[in-house]
Amino acid sequence: MSDQTDRPWLSAYSPGVPADIDASQYVSLVQLMEESFQKNAGRTAYSFMGKEVTFAQTDALSRVFAAYLQGLGLVKGDRVAIMMPNVPQYPVTVAAVLRAGFVVVNVNPLYTPRELEHQLKDSGSKAIVIIENFARTLEQCIANTPVKHVILASMGDQLGLVKGALVNYVVRNVKKMVPAYNLPGAVRFNEAIARGTRATFRKPEIKADDIAVLQYTGGTTGVSKGAVLLHRNIIANVLQSEAWNQPVMDKVPANEQSTSVCALPLYHIFAFTVGMMLSMRTGGKLILIPNPRDIAGVLKELSKHTFHSFPAVNTLFNGLAHHPDFDKVNWKNLKVSVGGGMAVQGPVAKLWLEKTGCPICEGYGLSETSPSVTCNPTTSTEFTGTIGVPLPSTYVKLLDDEGNEVRPGQPGEIAIKGPQVMPGYWQRPDETAKVMTPDGYFKSGDIGIMDERGYVKIIDRKKDMVLVSGFNVYPNEVEDVVAGLDGVLECAVVGVADEKTGEAVKLVIVKKNPQLTEAQVRDYCRTNLTGYKQPKVIEFRTDLPKTPVGKILRRELRDKK
Repeated sequence: MSDQTDRPWLSAYSPGVPADIDASQYVSLVQLMEESFQKNAGRTAYSFMGKEVTFAQTDALSRVFAAYLQGLGLVKGDRVAIMMPNVPQYPVTVAAVLRAGFVVVNVNPLYTPRELEHQLKDSGSKAIVIIENFARTLEQCIANTPVKHVILASMGDQLGLVKGALVNYVVRNVKKMVPAYNLPGAVRFNEAIARGTRATFRKPEIKADDIAVLQYTGGTTGVSKGAVLLHRNIIANVLQSEAWNQPVMDKVPANEQSTSVCALPLYHIFAFTVGMMLSMRTGGKLILIPNPRDIAGVLKELSKHTFHSFPAVNTLFNGLAHHPDFDKVNWKNLKVSVGGGMAVQGPVAKLWLEKTGCPICEGYGLSETSPSVTCNPTTSTEFTGTIGVPLPSTYVKLLDDEGNEVRPGQPGEIAIKGPQVMPGYWQRPDETAKVMTPDGYFKSGDIGIMDERGYVKIIDRKKDMVLVSGFNVYPNEVEDVVAGLDGVLECAVVGVADEKTGEAVKLVIVKKNPQLTEAQVRDYCRTNLTGYKQPKVIEFRTDLPKTPVGKILRRELRDKK
């Protein structure tokens, strides 16, 4: 079959973007990073709170940290959890874990003890690198997990003696952001680095098919599953993203270092790959934003920099564009704004283009695909309202319920094949079998329409998932938690439209105990669910709509606002 019938979208590519990439040029992410450490040694890799960290410093720190981790007795393939916001210790830890031959387990720092315990147990993590702000969460569940080694970071670790001490004092004593905790035997990050300098680093042999990352994603069963991402999966997605951005990034003046804003959390696969790893490959500078919810703080930081690339979610673009300090930032150098994680809304895209002169190129991806699958060409001059076309080396087809390909313009489930697609879920062959087709396509659970040119538009989701600011919330998980509250007879969760977050969680409860109050439900949810999973709307009813066999009809609850 010719490419034109097989991949009609190739004609939509920006000039210079190849049809395919060669992921075999690197054996591992370690090789990609070490090449960059040498090539870009003197350049800034990360900028954080006014401190610049070079590639050479990241190289040296990660090497000694890798030696320290190896000295704990961990063996190749062991899992190490990382639970931190966007601080310089994150990329250093990722580089160290991978260089030592271990597997990165990205953890959302806002998890509750219940959520953290599940992920540490399921992944079999033997060590965790965690920022002290969340140490209390770990303390509450560590006894039930395989974790034997805790490395404690703090906000000021890498800021130098005076500034670091000041930042830590403010975080701990003024802002009171570090609840009291007790983790006997935990080792401080800087102490681990010091010990690592006295240890010997043994370079393991790492292959393309070795596991690099376990990226946890919700399950239709409500249990979070680890998408197994191999070294070659992430390498492929980095090279795909680089090729995709090339036509506009080539316009960065030769005397400027290409610079990206990393406001999305690094534990999210979009920031991990398209932020950190892509910057590593291109020798670019990454501006680390530890708290993207502080819009004023984000704008204040950005006002100090010249930057060219800004991957973000709709909520962040919207929050920034509406903030009074927006014009204090120089947006003139921005070459590419990539919107992912959730649908970009037309009015937000319009406002962003008006205010920055740079259109939002909406893309689409999943944890299972490292993540990027499709994107609008970066040379687009307007917002298309679609998720764009498949990236180089990526094949997308839309399937009906029987697994047959549908015609252009007909709705079907988006199925993806390419070098960025995971081999499966961590230790869950049954779940893997449900999502992979016999010919190697991954079924996304999203329903879309593809036109003759290969542009895809998402119209619905097969799953009942709720998408809150780019984060997946699985109704089953929330229902499972709420069902454990005394006084709840039954409950159901649906997504409702929300201006700020795209969708919000709505919880409908049938009471067993008439005394149960909304405040009690909210308290219980706060204890057991991280922020974005908590219901925004709570409604009490006398019964829930059901099918004849007793299955709750979520669609009916969704329709009745």
